[in-house]
Amino acid sequence: MGKAKGKGAQGTPATVALTKAKVEFTLHPYEHDPNAQAYGEEAADALGVPYERIFKTLVAEVESGLAVAVVPVAGRLDLKAFAAALGGKRAALADAAKVERVTGYVVGGISPLGQRKKLPTVVDESALGFPTIYFSAGRRGLQIECAPGELVRLTDAITAPIAKPR
Repeated sequence: MGKAKGKGAQGTPATVALTKAKVEFTLHPYEHDPNAQAYGEEAADALGVPYERIFKTLVAEVESGLAVAVVPVAGRLDLKAFAAALGGKRAALADAAKVERVTGYVVGGISPLGQRKKLPTVVDESALGFPTIYFSAGRRGLQIECAPGELVRLTDAITAPIAKPR
Protein backbone atom coordinates (compact mmCIF):
# COMPACT_ATOMS: atom_id res chain seq x y z
CA MET A 1 0.00 0.00 0.00
CA GLY A 2 1.59 3.26 -1.06
CA LYS A 3 0.76 6.80 -0.20
CA ALA A 4 -1.90 8.09 -2.54
CA LYS A 5 -1.82 11.76 -3.30
CA GLY A 6 -4.98 13.75 -3.95
CA LYS A 7 -5.44 13.05 -7.65
CA GLY A 8 -7.50 15.82 -9.20
CA ALA A 9 -11.10 14.62 -9.30
CA GLN A 10 -10.41 11.99 -6.64
CA GLY A 11 -9.21 14.49 -4.04
CA THR A 12 -11.81 14.76 -1.27
CA PRO A 13 -11.63 16.26 2.23
CA ALA A 14 -11.03 12.67 3.47
CA THR A 15 -8.06 12.01 1.16
CA VAL A 16 -6.67 15.46 1.94
CA ALA A 17 -6.87 14.67 5.69
CA LEU A 18 -5.03 11.36 5.22
CA THR A 19 -2.34 12.90 3.00
CA LYS A 20 -1.82 15.79 5.42
CA ALA A 21 -1.47 13.30 8.32
CA LYS A 22 1.04 11.28 6.23
CA VAL A 23 -1.07 8.13 6.56
CA GLU A 24 -0.59 5.34 4.06
CA PHE A 25 -3.79 4.56 2.18
CA THR A 26 -5.02 3.20 -1.12
CA LEU A 27 -7.90 4.56 -3.15
CA HIS A 28 -10.29 2.08 -4.74
CA PRO A 29 -12.56 3.65 -7.35
CA TYR A 30 -15.47 1.64 -8.74
CA GLU A 31 -18.37 2.30 -11.06
CA HIS A 32 -21.26 3.56 -8.91
CA ASP A 33 -24.74 2.55 -10.06
CA PRO A 34 -27.05 5.56 -9.56
CA ASN A 35 -29.92 3.13 -8.81
CA ALA A 36 -28.05 1.39 -5.98
CA GLN A 37 -29.65 1.79 -2.56
CA ALA A 38 -27.21 -0.27 -0.48
CA TYR A 39 -24.02 1.73 -1.05
CA GLY A 40 -21.75 -0.36 1.17
CA GLU A 41 -22.83 -3.65 -0.36
CA GLU A 42 -22.41 -2.12 -3.82
CA ALA A 43 -18.82 -1.12 -2.97
CA ALA A 44 -18.02 -4.56 -1.51
CA ASP A 45 -19.42 -6.37 -4.54
CA ALA A 46 -17.70 -4.04 -7.03
CA LEU A 47 -14.32 -4.35 -5.29
CA GLY A 48 -14.61 -8.05 -4.39
CA VAL A 49 -14.09 -7.31 -0.69
CA PRO A 50 -15.91 -9.23 2.09
CA TYR A 51 -18.78 -7.27 3.68
CA GLU A 52 -17.03 -7.53 7.07
CA ARG A 53 -14.10 -5.37 5.80
CA ILE A 54 -16.15 -2.55 4.23
CA PHE A 55 -17.37 -0.06 6.82
CA LYS A 56 -20.27 2.34 6.44
CA THR A 57 -20.43 5.72 8.09
CA LEU A 58 -23.71 6.52 9.83
CA VAL A 59 -24.67 9.64 11.76
CA ALA A 60 -27.04 9.39 14.68
CA GLU A 61 -28.58 11.77 17.20
CA VAL A 62 -27.63 11.05 20.80
CA GLU A 63 -28.50 13.07 23.89
CA SER A 64 -25.39 15.24 23.42
CA GLY A 65 -26.03 15.90 19.70
CA LEU A 66 -24.83 14.24 16.51
CA ALA A 67 -22.25 11.45 16.53
CA VAL A 68 -20.67 9.19 13.92
CA ALA A 69 -20.86 5.40 13.88
CA VAL A 70 -18.54 3.34 11.68
CA VAL A 71 -19.88 -0.20 11.30
CA PRO A 72 -19.28 -3.11 8.93
CA VAL A 73 -21.61 -3.43 5.95
CA ALA A 74 -22.17 -7.03 7.10
CA GLY A 75 -24.06 -5.77 10.17
CA ARG A 76 -26.40 -3.08 11.43
CA LEU A 77 -25.82 -0.32 13.93
CA ASP A 78 -26.97 -1.30 17.41
CA LEU A 79 -28.37 2.08 18.47
CA LYS A 80 -28.54 1.14 22.16
CA ALA A 81 -24.89 -0.03 22.22
CA PHE A 82 -23.86 3.09 20.26
CA ALA A 83 -25.58 5.40 22.76
CA ALA A 84 -24.02 3.47 25.67
CA ALA A 85 -20.54 3.77 24.11
CA LEU A 86 -21.02 7.55 24.21
CA GLY A 87 -22.34 7.53 27.76
CA GLY A 88 -25.99 7.94 26.78
CA LYS A 89 -29.20 5.95 26.79
CA ARG A 90 -30.79 6.60 23.39
CA ALA A 91 -29.76 7.12 19.78
CA ALA A 92 -31.66 7.47 16.53
CA LEU A 93 -30.37 7.78 12.99
CA ALA A 94 -30.22 11.44 11.98
CA ASP A 95 -32.19 12.98 9.14
CA ALA A 96 -30.32 12.62 5.81
CA ALA A 97 -30.55 16.32 4.89
CA LYS A 98 -29.16 17.32 8.30
CA VAL A 99 -26.35 14.77 7.98
CA GLU A 100 -25.37 16.11 4.55
CA ARG A 101 -25.40 19.69 5.87
CA VAL A 102 -23.27 18.90 8.93
CA THR A 103 -20.76 16.52 7.28
CA GLY A 104 -20.46 18.19 3.88
CA TYR A 105 -20.89 14.79 2.20
CA VAL A 106 -23.82 13.19 0.36
CA VAL A 107 -25.53 10.09 1.74
CA GLY A 108 -23.81 7.04 0.27
CA GLY A 109 -20.53 8.95 0.20
CA ILE A 110 -20.12 10.03 3.82
CA SER A 111 -16.59 9.55 5.05
CA PRO A 112 -15.71 9.48 8.74
CA LEU A 113 -12.75 11.73 7.80
CA GLY A 114 -12.75 15.33 6.63
CA GLN A 115 -16.24 16.23 7.81
CA ARG A 116 -17.18 19.91 8.08
CA LYS A 117 -17.69 19.58 11.82
CA LYS A 118 -15.73 17.12 13.97
CA LEU A 119 -18.26 14.84 15.63
CA PRO A 120 -17.74 12.22 18.36
CA THR A 121 -16.97 8.96 16.55
CA VAL A 122 -17.33 5.31 17.51
CA VAL A 123 -15.75 2.62 15.33
CA ASP A 124 -17.05 -0.92 15.72
CA GLU A 125 -14.34 -2.95 17.45
CA SER A 126 -14.43 -5.60 14.70
CA ALA A 127 -12.40 -3.17 12.54
CA LEU A 128 -9.35 -3.81 14.71
CA GLY A 129 -9.35 -7.47 13.62
CA PHE A 130 -8.23 -6.57 10.09
CA PRO A 131 -4.86 -5.26 8.86
CA THR A 132 -6.78 -2.77 6.68
CA ILE A 133 -10.41 -1.76 6.30
CA TYR A 134 -12.32 0.07 3.59
CA PHE A 135 -14.57 3.09 4.07
CA SER A 136 -15.95 5.90 1.95
CA ALA A 137 -13.47 8.39 0.56
CA GLY A 138 -16.17 11.06 0.53
CA ARG A 139 -18.08 10.32 -2.63
CA ARG A 140 -20.05 7.46 -4.10
CA GLY A 141 -17.82 5.17 -6.14
CA LEU A 142 -14.61 5.74 -4.16
CA GLN A 143 -13.36 3.80 -1.14
CA ILE A 144 -10.27 4.32 1.02
CA GLU A 145 -8.31 1.35 2.34
CA CYS A 146 -6.12 1.98 5.37
CA ALA A 147 -5.16 0.55 8.75
CA PRO A 148 -8.11 0.74 11.20
CA GLY A 149 -5.85 2.20 13.90
CA GLU A 150 -5.17 5.21 11.67
CA LEU A 151 -8.89 5.85 11.22
CA VAL A 152 -9.42 5.61 14.98
CA ARG A 153 -6.49 7.96 15.63
CA LEU A 154 -7.46 10.59 13.06
CA THR A 155 -11.09 10.74 14.16
CA ASP A 156 -10.25 10.53 17.89
CA ALA A 157 -12.69 7.63 17.90
CA ILE A 158 -13.48 5.17 20.60
CA THR A 159 -13.95 1.53 19.68
CA ALA A 160 -16.85 -0.50 21.03
CA PRO A 161 -19.10 -3.39 19.97
CA ILE A 162 -21.76 -1.26 18.20
CA ALA A 163 -22.69 -3.58 15.31
CA LYS A 164 -25.21 -6.39 15.40
CA PRO A 165 -25.91 -9.05 12.79
CA ARG A 166 -28.46 -8.30 10.07
